[in-house]
Amino acid sequence: MSGTLETDIAEWRARVTGGTALAPADADELESHLRQEVAVLAAAGLSDDEAFLIAVKRLGAIDQLTGEFAREHGERLWKQLGLGDADRPAGRHGSAIPMVVLAVAAAVLVQVARLAAGLPENAAPWFVRNLGLFFLVPLVGYFAWRRTVHVRSALVLAAVLAVLAVAVNLYPFGSGSDTQVLVAVHLPVVLWLLVGAAYLAPDLRSSSGRMDFIRFSGEWFIYYVLIALGGGVLIGLTNLVLLPIAPEAIDDVVMWALPSGAAAAVVVAAWLVEAKKGVIENIAPVLTVIFTPLFAIMLIASAIVYGLNGVGREFDRDLLIVFDVLLLVVIALVLYGLSARDPLRRAGVADALRLAAVVAALILDLLVLGSMLARIGEFGFTPNRVAALGLNLLLVGNLAGTAWLSARMIAGRSNALRLERWQTAYLPFVGLWAALVTIALPPLFAFA
Repeated sequence: MSGTLETDIAEWRARVTGGTALAPADADELESHLRQEVAVLAAAGLSDDEAFLIAVKRLGAIDQLTGEFAREHGERLWKQLGLGDADRPAGRHGSAIPMVVLAVAAAVLVQVARLAAGLPENAAPWFVRNLGLFFLVPLVGYFAWRRTVHVRSALVLAAVLAVLAVAVNLYPFGSGSDTQVLVAVHLPVVLWLLVGAAYLAPDLRSSSGRMDFIRFSGEWFIYYVLIALGGGVLIGLTNLVLLPIAPEAIDDVVMWALPSGAAAAVVVAAWLVEAKKGVIENIAPVLTVIFTPLFAIMLIASAIVYGLNGVGREFDRDLLIVFDVLLLVVIALVLYGLSARDPLRRAGVADALRLAAVVAALILDLLVLGSMLARIGEFGFTPNRVAALGLNLLLVGNLAGTAWLSARMIAGRSNALRLERWQTAYLPFVGLWAALVTIALPPLFAFA
């Protein structure tokens, strides 16, 4: 077996013994089964990376293994759900201290920036432009620490972050500039992919690693929303307590607690996903089972309506944003549906439903793209139209490739592994376009 495969197996074992109710002794037998399965798949012609990925899924997700052991060791499982574990070594990757330090740093950073911007009395445009940096740079640092990123890679990440920070702050944006809004929207996308670069270090080209980051992103979003809901309840109750005795303090409480909590929760949510990986059922793939049929029905109906009536000239920017978000949700449903299935399993009803949703979404996107090109032909290019055109071309390419590979998979001529590779290989193109909109588009349109 290759050194890379041995590293993957060692990391898998560390997660099994450190992130679930399984003890190291329990993992010995599981590792033996894993190695046997990898050997069988490798003998069938698969690469080490592919064999390991499929063997892990065939062996059983860590959360399923946890469920089996929890029936005999329920007390151990519930202890793992706590913030600490006395039986776990407090090593570099088992300590919560860096998470706390970076979460506090993020909270302090956003508050310093808020005070410098004069909020809430004033709304400095630079504060909005830099929100992505305030929130996501600490998360890049967290994964650079957790993955033990090499010095050279860390310097590259730091250089890219510096270039982005300098560009968005030195560009001479005018008042009410469209390009300034585009930078504020696209900069977090670029930064999130830099988070992915730190998460995947040192192997950025690994398809299975990119899929792991996609899984992480979905789980992180759900954890973040849950933390935000809990924080909202806490702030609401605090305001109710203060209302009878110090109502004038409520605004101060909100302005200090809300930005700080939102920034700190970015790191805390990531730590929870990593620390509790495998303890509970992954939520994002479960939600796809519920919402894929509903989205398929809605998209098919919408495609029929718009196909018969046309998009129309009243198709404005707000409606375009709604459609783009909808198409991105469809791609997310495909991704998280893939993340929960065996790549070599034969296609089933769920795959057919995803194909129906993708085809309907592709038809809608083509209608939108036609209307957009007609509007550009009549009124010319603007920063918003260029950004929207690029995004929709990316979506058309992704959806078309996804539909083709899904159809081949359903016909038995391909498998989900190729579809998974197609989706993960698309991530750099999304990041490249977001970077172009952030760095190149503003000067191209004279920062208008």
